[in-house]
Amino acid sequence: MNNQTHFFYAIRIPETTKMNMKEQMDRLKELFPFKRWVHHQDLHITLAFLGAAQQDKLQQAEKNVAEILNGEKPFTLKINKLGIFGMKESPRVFWADTEENHELQDIRKKVFTACERAGFQLETRPFKAHITLARKWSGDQPFQMKWLEKWTELQPETLAFTAKEVVLYQTHLTKTPKYEAISVYPLQT
Repeated sequence: MNNQTHFFYAIRIPETTKMNMKEQMDRLKELFPFKRWVHHQDLHITLAFLGAAQQDKLQQAEKNVAEILNGEKPFTLKINKLGIFGMKESPRVFWADTEENHELQDIRKKVFTACERAGFQLETRPFKAHITLARKWSGDQPFQMKWLEKWTELQPETLAFTAKEVVLYQTHLTKTPKYEAISVYPLQT
């Protein structure tokens, strides 16, 4: 296993929302056999994955992100449904998404650009705001999308929260929880 540390920028999810999601995840674990479930303290929305980072590039990214987020305001996000990445019969990632939000798209674009200006080569796939819940399907039978639709029907409300911080996280693969906040960028009210 590669123990090299990685860095990424993300929207921090508030503690109360993490606890609400933990309750939901505990129920989901009974229905969906995934190999690894994310620790609730590690829940976040990734904005830019930097990977392994040279110190000078990381410092430049921190400076750029601080400048570009200066004056940005908090905004509301609503977690509203579940989905998967990977093969439909054996998903690689199980996630919760947020309703479309222009403020989130704008913040992501600014953070992404600030990191590119610092010299990072970032993921080029289109941005899909999501909160990873689990990884690697391990069920005895193939995963079926209709299970997610049924779960969504049972959930009468969305989980709403105010995004108040962008955070630079460092990954510690041998710890639980495994993400450590290195720099915090408050969105000012």
